This record gives sequence, structure tokens and C-alpha cells, in this order.
Amino acid sequence: MSIAETDAQIINPNMPDVPPTAPSKINLKDYKKPSFDVETVNLDIKLFEEYAQVNSTLKMLRQAEGDLVLFGEELELLTIQINGHQLDEGDYQQEAGTLTIANAPDEVTLDIQVRICPQTNTALEGLYMAGNGDDTMFVTQCEPEGFRKITFYPDRPDVLAIFTTRLEADKRYATLLANGNLVEAGDVVDEPNRHYAIWHDPTNKPSYLFACVVADLDVLTDSYTTSEGREVTLELYAKSADIDKCDVGMQALKDAMEWDEVNYGRAYDLDRYMIVAVSQFNMGAMENKGLNIFNTACVLSSPETTTDARSFSVKAIIAHEYFHNWTGNRITCRDWFQLCLKEGFTVYRDQSFSADQQSSAVQRIDDVATLRAHQFSEDAGPLAHPVRPESFVEINNFYTTTVYEKGAEIVRMIANTLGPDDFRKGTDEYFRRYDGQAVTVEDFLSALSITDNKIENFIDWYRQPGTPVVSGHQSYDSAAQTLTVTLSQQTRHVSGFDAPKPLPIPVVTALFDKDSGGIVAERMLLLDQATQTFVFENITSEPVVSLLRDFSAPVQLNYDYQDADLAFLLKYETNGFNRWQVTQMLVNRILLQGQSSKSSPDIYLQALSQALPVLASDDAMLAARLLDIPSAQELASAIQKDYDPELVKAQRESLYQQVADTFKDQWSELYKQLPIDAYEDCAEARGKRALRNVILDMALTADVNDAAEWAEQQYNHASCMTERFGALKAMVNHQVENADNYLQDFYQRFQADDLVIDLWFSVQASANNVSVDVIESLLMHEDFDWNTPNRVRSVVGAFSAQPTVLWTQKGLDMYTGVIKKLDEANPVLASRLLQVLARWNTLVEPRRQMAHDSLLDLQRNVTSKHVMESLDSVLNAANS
Repeated sequence: MSIAETDAQIINPNMPDVPPTAPSKINLKDYKKPSFDVETVNLDIKLFEEYAQVNSTLKMLRQAEGDLVLFGEELELLTIQINGHQLDEGDYQQEAGTLTIANAPDEVTLDIQVRICPQTNTALEGLYMAGNGDDTMFVTQCEPEGFRKITFYPDRPDVLAIFTTRLEADKRYATLLANGNLVEAGDVVDEPNRHYAIWHDPTNKPSYLFACVVADLDVLTDSYTTSEGREVTLELYAKSADIDKCDVGMQALKDAMEWDEVNYGRAYDLDRYMIVAVSQFNMGAMENKGLNIFNTACVLSSPETTTDARSFSVKAIIAHEYFHNWTGNRITCRDWFQLCLKEGFTVYRDQSFSADQQSSAVQRIDDVATLRAHQFSEDAGPLAHPVRPESFVEINNFYTTTVYEKGAEIVRMIANTLGPDDFRKGTDEYFRRYDGQAVTVEDFLSALSITDNKIENFIDWYRQPGTPVVSGHQSYDSAAQTLTVTLSQQTRHVSGFDAPKPLPIPVVTALFDKDSGGIVAERMLLLDQATQTFVFENITSEPVVSLLRDFSAPVQLNYDYQDADLAFLLKYETNGFNRWQVTQMLVNRILLQGQSSKSSPDIYLQALSQALPVLASDDAMLAARLLDIPSAQELASAIQKDYDPELVKAQRESLYQQVADTFKDQWSELYKQLPIDAYEDCAEARGKRALRNVILDMALTADVNDAAEWAEQQYNHASCMTERFGALKAMVNHQVENADNYLQDFYQRFQADDLVIDLWFSVQASANNVSVDVIESLLMHEDFDWNTPNRVRSVVGAFSAQPTVLWTQKGLDMYTGVIKKLDEANPVLASRLLQVLARWNTLVEPRRQMAHDSLLDLQRNVTSKHVMESLDSVLNAANS
């Protein structure tokens, strides 16, 4: 585009142990191939004012014993024929979600007519209406199982077919798009106000990759000539008011196409590549073959309306969806348990692409910061699951950071273990073997192991939940001139899974000379046992060891470092990522160790004072990252018991204040060295803007004279949204005297731009002094829209990052009330919001009991399988 096999629950004792409507669990071990394959699909979708009629013709061929089983939800069946024979109700069995035809012949032509109502489809799955008024459009989202809301079909990823799609609608919808190539278009005979278009996709694809769009959109057109000589038309569709924000996305698409040819030898295979921007979309984007559907937030970008972080994300997401053409589309998943097969590999590819677009160290920092804040937290709580889950009730609940980001880290470990040449040989073999097929993780590892069969041992990373903790120490023998590094690994046992086993963990290591600060040895240590020793020879004096360079494995590191060792590495490390990592280790020691053994911040502040001035002039983006202090979410994920949000916030703010005060006399000069210049979109300029915003916030924290005026001037004279929004956020967080006036000005400037107004909502919802009353007022604002996921996330998602307010009775009542409201209308979004509450059981009392009671009340008031499954897992935290 992210479960343990246990039915244990904690629910109201007056309720039955297993609700009678509890949805059934699907298990990986029960996989069977479908009885029938589909060779071709002809779809005819006619859109009318209040409904749509979908006629489908499927040519099917038996491949195994069993009944012909089709999936369908929220469909009104009009007629069904098999090989030209009309079926009566007694000829098939229709149950919730399935339509079964017993004793079907081996060759079948199935004709089905259904009626659906996209106009009332608020779940944003299948075919639904987005927008309102003149901006109304009809769009699909079929991954993972949305196609069954369009027509009856064997809707599973291992059923691949050739699709031909006819779309028909009123002419006010001038844009009629579907997968593949346009083969015919025109007016509907005898209906002058209606028109049609026919699209043919010559590639076999599963139904989850089907897409169509019926709208009235403008288009930005360009072209690209592939390495194979194919001339590809590139089209980016958006509302007319947004078409001027599509240039960044178009350039990113061309850059991604060239990058994939150079780095993986993969060229695009159709004559047209289309992207459509949609305002109401649950996902970030969707890689439907040749017709990508994008959330507007992930494709529209301009300096005046988009921050640097969002604009860079646009480029990464454009690349991600394009890379799916090979890793996800041409080679797809055999079943949804293999979701990580396409997503993990593709995330690794888009991260590598992004690293080539800016500082690779900064890209690695950003990737790991996301992993630690979200995936490590997931692994530490009741929602922990393997990268390849073993069971699920609702697959939408497994579009997670574990499947995506941890899945990418596994691919990265394999790539680093093999080295670039052998990794490329392995990926070439993967594409050669499996092009046009639906495959498994085992198939992927088999191809990558052609030069090293130990790669197949990485399968346990896909099967085992939890984040390994790598501990270690060193001993130096001056007589023998050897350094011995001893490492061990341990992973917590997650309830419902086998006891964890040792995993292959590549630990990239460098030894630094204490006198010169230079590197005296480099080596990758493969830790694949519970405990191992590694010996370095010809080491003339005891060095400082730098481990896990470039974050070579997704583990927590607990090495026997002295604070002075970490400060040394902050000064001398040549790896930018590791300079950031050691600062994070120092900060975590200060904030998370027991009160009697806490590290003093003095050595951290002293080391930072030595590194910051040099980095500010040499690498502004890295300097901005070195001033990071872990988020409240990341800190909370490291606390397994008696988590007190107020205490953690106070400690974090105290350290932030100390950093600000330590450099108080330098902030003014550093800020002056970063003047507002004409806008440039390059790594150096983005770094300067990022550092300027960090320094501004630090100066306000330290109460530097005139810092409030800096903020106002930066807002008034900003060359781009990064500068303007950075100033606004600083003023709001520090309650600068004129902050409300600037909030109002920001709203008036950008009230016609939905994505910028999302920022306006979020800056208030995430403010340091936010209250539940403020959130409730935002939810009542005339511009708040419950049907637009971006808008909901801009308020509720931003608020969820404020644990001191969230984990109160009033905060929980508001938050669970939102989930109840969304449970029926948009259960996918509701379930994702719920997962924020997963670590309730680590709270200090009485917050823990309060949260438990709120979750029990929520369980009595929700009905969707999405939320019910997440709730069961979340409540199971007390038993894990």
C-alpha cells in the first residue's frame, strides 16, 4: 500500500466468555488453494444517482476438488447464471460473506448482476463516494478484501486474472479510469448525458489490485522512456485547485522509475501510469496496477502549503507505490499472512531510495526513530505479533509497523549479510523465478539464498514476535593484544507463541582508538546463538567499541558502556547515525534508569556542546536530529510497569529545559547563522530550515530575549510552510502572547486548503497545554469532518500523543467515544485509533484500573470485527 492463537478474553463477568457473534479466526496453517482459478474478468460498472449496478462475467477453471466459493459483502444479488443457465435460489447457498455453488462443472462462465450503494459507503472500502457537492468522486479501495464489496468473486490474493473494465456514468463525471490501457470510450447510445470508457489490463492480477475512479479531475501529464525503450505516459489526476501541487509527485515518480532500473534492473511494463489524489482515503496510498490511488496528503506538495517533512514523505510514498509494481504486483502474496513479503521488501526499497535523496545518516535516523517509537512499543505490548502473523480475524488490523517497518529491517539485515553484489543476484533470481506468481516468504528467502544458504535461517525473524535485547561486555588482554567482545540475546516470551529461540543478528562493529579517535578495526559480528564471543586480534590498546552501526539489526542494545564511552563516540563516531544513537542512549540513561542509578546529564550536555557547533555548520539536519529527545511514546514503550505519564513528562521536559539553558547564550548566534533565504528544495536547505525551527523552540524554552519576536518575524517573512508552521507551532506550544492571533491568521490564509487546515487542527490538538475541552471544541468546529480520515487523525491522532491528558477519565471518555462513533461508520480507522490504548496495563494505579474500566465499557458498545479483535488483544494485556 499491517496473533496469537488464543481466545482468552477479559470482559465483563456478566457477559458470556465468547460472544455469540464473535467472528471466526483464520489460521495460516489452514491454507488451501482455491477450487477454481479465474482466467478472465469482464466488469461493467454503471453508476447512477443513488446506486451502482455491477455486471461481471468470470471465466473460471477448476484446479482442485471442492465447491465454487465466492465472497461478497453488502451486495444485493440480482441475477446469477452459470454457463448461460439462470440459477434459482435453491441452486446456490448464500451466507454471510459467501456464495457457494456445489457441483459446479470444471469449466465455468459465471455471469452475476449485483446492486451496491457507494453513496452510503462510509467505511471507504470497495467502491465508495468521496467528497461532496461539485467535488464528489467515486473511487475504490480493494486491499485487502474490498473487492468483495463490489461484486461476488473469489477475492483472495492467489487468484490472478486478466481484467477488462467498462465504466459508465453521467457526463458530469468527465474522468473514467481503471487499470491498464484505455481501449474504447464514447457516449452511451440513446442516453446523451451518459458516457463510458473501457480499460483492459493485460497482466494477471489479484482482485485487491483492481481500481477505478469516476470523477471530474484535471490531469498533469508527462512521459518517461524506460531502459527497455517503452514510452510511458505519466498522468497525475487531482482537483483543478490542486493540480499545481502535483509537480513534486511527478518528478518523484520519474526519479523512482530510473532508480529502480539502476538498482534492481526493473523497468515499467505498461504504456500508462496513473496516480489519483483522493481526499477521503483510509490508507496513505494504494499500488493498484497502473492506477495508484493516493491520499491527498501523500501526493500533493508545494512550498507554500507543505512542510519539508511532508514533501519528502510524498516523494518516498510515490516511490513506494511505484516499487510495488514488481514487489507486490508482478510478484504478489499467496495469502494475506504473507503481507510482509510485499510490504517489508518495498519499504526497504523506498527507504534506500530516500537515502539517496538526502543524507543517508539522517534517513536512517528517521527510519529508526519511527521504528523505536511505534514498532518497539507494539512488540512490548499485547498487540505484539510476528512479522508474518499466524492468525487473524480481520486482516486490516495487521497493517502495522511490525509488518512494514520491522519487515523492512529483516530485508536490510539480509542485504547487509550478503553484501550488495550477492543481494542483487538474489533479488534478480527472485524476479526471474516468481514473476507473475503469488508466493510466500519461504520463496523469497529461497531465492535470496542462492549464494549463501544461511539466509534461510532468517525465517525465524518472520515467525517470532518481540524485540530481541542484545547485551554485552568486553575484555582486553594487553599481553595478547586481543579484545574479546561477548554478546548475548534475549527476547521476551509472548503469550500464545513458542518460547523464543536465538535469531541471526548482524552486529556491525567498529573499534575506536581512545587516543586518536580513529577506527582501528571494523567487522560484522553475526550473533546467532544465545551467547557468543568474538575476538579481535592485533589491538594495541583497549579501544572504545561502537556496536550496531547504522542500526544493523532491529534490537535493543544493552552494552556495558560507561557514560564516558558514549560521550567519546558522540565526538569521534564517523557514522552519523551512530552519533545520534549514542546521544539517545545517554538521554535514555538519564530519563529511564532508577533514581539511585541515574546518569548525570552533565556528561551528555558537555559532549553535545562539543559536537553541536561543528555540526550546525557542517550538517544542519544531523545537528537538528542530535537535539532530539525521545518522544513520550518511545519512553513509555521502555517502561513495563507503573508507567506514570506525569512523571515521564516532567523528566523529559526537565532535560529539554537543561539543554535549552546550557546553550542559552549560543541560540541567538546560531539562529542568525540560519537566515530565511529564497526557497530551495535540497538536502542542505531542508537541514537549515529544520535546525532553525529546533533552535527557535529551544530559545523560547530558555526564555532568550526577543525569541518571541524571532517567531513572529519567521512567521511573517517565511519563504515556505516549514518556516511558517514551525514558527506557529513554537508560539502555540510556548503560549506566546500573540499566538491566538497567529492561529487565526493561519486559518484565514489557508482555509480553502484542506491539508493545511489539517495542520491548523493538529497544532492545537498536540499543544503542550492541550485539554480535553480544547479537543471537544475542535471536534465541533464547522471544518471538522468525521468522514475524512485525515481530519480525524489531525485532531484525535495528535491528541493521542499527549499521554498526561489521554490517560485521565475525561481523556479516555472522549477518546473511546470517538472509537464508538467510528466503529460502524469506519471500523478500519476506529481499530487503528484503539491500538493507541494497547499498553494500558503498564500504567501506574489508579490510571490502570481507570483505563481497564473504559476498555470494558468500550467492548460493550462496539460491533465491528475490526475493533472487537483489537479489543480482545488489548484486554489480554493483563494476562500476558
